[in-house]
Amino acid sequence: MLSDAEKIAITTLKINTLYLKFFDVDWDDVDNSPKPIAKLQISDSNYLQSSTLNIVPTIFITNECIYKIDSLHSTQLAQKILMLTKNIIATNLIQNVNEIQIDCDWTATTKEKYFAFLKSLQNLEKRLNFSATIRLHQIKFENKTGVPPVKKGMLMCYNMGNLTNINTNNSILDNSELKKYIANLQNYPLPLDVALPLFEWKVLFRNKKYKGLIEKIPDSLLSSKLFSKNVNNYTALKDTTIFGYKFKKNDLLRNEQTKYNQVLEAANILNKKIKNTNIKVSLFHLDTITLTKYTTNEMENIFNAMR
Repeated sequence: MLSDAEKIAITTLKINTLYLKFFDVDWDDVDNSPKPIAKLQISDSNYLQSSTLNIVPTIFITNECIYKIDSLHSTQLAQKILMLTKNIIATNLIQNVNEIQIDCDWTATTKEKYFAFLKSLQNLEKRLNFSATIRLHQIKFENKTGVPPVKKGMLMCYNMGNLTNINTNNSILDNSELKKYIANLQNYPLPLDVALPLFEWKVLFRNKKYKGLIEKIPDSLLSSKLFSKNVNNYTALKDTTIFGYKFKKNDLLRNEQTKYNQVLEAANILNKKIKNTNIKVSLFHLDTITLTKYTTNEMENIFNAMR
C-alpha cells in the first residue's frame, strides 16, 4: 500500500498520525438507501500492523446521502458505518486507532440530520473519539451551518475557489480567498486541526463547460504537438488519448497546483487565527509523486509554521 518513498517520508518527518480513508458512503437510487463505495483494499498490512503510527480511519459521506436519509435511520446508518470500519480494522490487524473522522460537506439544509448522525456514532462507540472535517464556508457561515457535535474539527484549507468556472485561476488554494473566510476563525467553538494541500490536478473544460478532474497526467505528456499552452492552461490541438483519458480538439485543461511559498503563507495566516494548543497539521496527501515536488525541509517548515 505505501511505497518505500512514502515510508521514508513518514520516518524522516517524524509523522505520528496517518489519516487513512476507509470508504465513501453515497446514496443508491436503485435501492433507495446509503451504500459504501471505494472501500479500502490493503495489499500488505504488515507496515500498519508493526507501526507506532496513530491511524485515523476517515469516512466520506456525500451531502446527498445525508439529505435523503430518513432522520429515524441515523442510528442505523451509524451502526453500519461502525461495523464496516471495525471490520476493516480487524481484517488488517490495524493498531492504534483512537479516533474516527467523518468527512461531509454538510449544509444548513442537512445540518440537523448530519448532527443527529454524529451523535448516534458517539453514543454507539464511547471508547473512540469522533472528529469532523470543517470546510471554510462552514466557518464563515457558522450561524447557518452550525457546529458539529464532535470533540474536534479538521479545517480543510483547500478547494476554496469556484472549480467549475473556466475563469478561475486556481481553485485549490488562494490565500486572498482564504482570508475572506477566516475573519472570525479564532471564535470558532471547536478545537481545530488543519489540513493543507500539496496535491495538484487538471480541470477539464469542453465547450467552455466543466467536465471533470484529471489527475496524475504529467505536464511532459502535454506536448506542443498535442496541446498549446497559455500560462497554466493547455488547449487540445486535436482529438487524442493520454493515460486513458480521451480529449477532443479545443478541450481546455487548467493546470492547478500548490507551491511551497503559497502553502507556507497559508500556514502562517492560519497560525495567527487558530486557538488550539495541541494542533495537528495534516499535509494532503501522502503520495510518491507529491513527495518529489516538496523537499523534506519545505514540509518541515510548513509543519513548524503551525506549531
